[in-house]
Amino acid sequence: MAATLMILGLVAVVGGIVVFAWSSRLVATMLLAFGALAVVTGWLLPDVARADALRTGGLAAGSVVALYALWLNDRRRRVDEERQLLEHERQQLESARANHERERAADDRFLRAVELLGHDADQVRVGALHALAGLARSHPSYTQDVLDVICSYLRRPFEHPEYREARGDDSDQALDRAEADRWRVVRLTAQRLLADLLPKVGTPNAPAYDLDLTGATLEYCDLSHRVIGQLRARVLKLYQSNSLHHCEIHGPAWFTESTSWGRLWLHHMEFHDLAVFSRVRVLGKAGFESTVFHGETRFDNATFEGRVSFADTTFERDPNLSSAKFRSVAPPPPGWVVRGQSLVRPTS
Repeated sequence: MAATLMILGLVAVVGGIVVFAWSSRLVATMLLAFGALAVVTGWLLPDVARADALRTGGLAAGSVVALYALWLNDRRRRVDEERQLLEHERQQLESARANHERERAADDRFLRAVELLGHDADQVRVGALHALAGLARSHPSYTQDVLDVICSYLRRPFEHPEYREARGDDSDQALDRAEADRWRVVRLTAQRLLADLLPKVGTPNAPAYDLDLTGATLEYCDLSHRVIGQLRARVLKLYQSNSLHHCEIHGPAWFTESTSWGRLWLHHMEFHDLAVFSRVRVLGKAGFESTVFHGETRFDNATFEGRVSFADTTFERDPNLSSAKFRSVAPPPPGWVVRGQSLVRPTS
């Protein structure tokens, strides 16, 4: 009987192996379990009691079933992992597709708003400026581009009867005051949005955006308490009152050949890099109180026809103020004295 059981068991084991390789795993497991039961029981019968032999054979058969269960669980785990990986890849593709659609929509909004800035109606231009500002707020990556567009708009030639009066220009060329007022409203909106998009001083990790206002015409432009990177303000035409006070300028700043027919407030500023005021002309008041110039500073051939204050101004390098002309300085920078229309350093 023992030999018969062992022969049947071996046949079942061989059959289970063949079936496992080519057919149903469940049937193969049943054959292998029966084979293990028969082989172990037949092998033990001559030496141990039948009950003990059957018990040991049952344990062998149970071990085969347990191994099949472990294999089945491992396979299920791998299938689940593959499913999760495929789901993750699908979500990434959907996210990338959604981001692409959002970027394309943002590009379309940007291009459409820029196009509308050339519209014949002032209300449409105001709406385009607000659309650009909204795009910059919702997509910070567009902020520098939007600032560049607004600066470009402010650089467009613009004239107003009040500007002529401020310059003492008696030109015979007629200007429609009502029309000039309408377009001035658009420009004032652009200036306000320019300030709104710049980060305020004290903002943690505030980016320093660059401004290029070369040749721009500004009136009541208030960029105070803002962080600016590089500032190009050459050949500015400034009217009424314009303010940059309490600003931090981290890059070079050029005010070369700019003219102010009003008040210019540059007090409590901090220039971290080059600051150039060469050939600047200010007809109204100017204030540099408590401003700190860390880098090279130049006032070559600058002219200040109104009252200028340098109270508590700090120059970490020689500002070359001696070539500038001043009508009224009260007080001069620390360490400087007024002689005629010039500022000089007393020799010890």
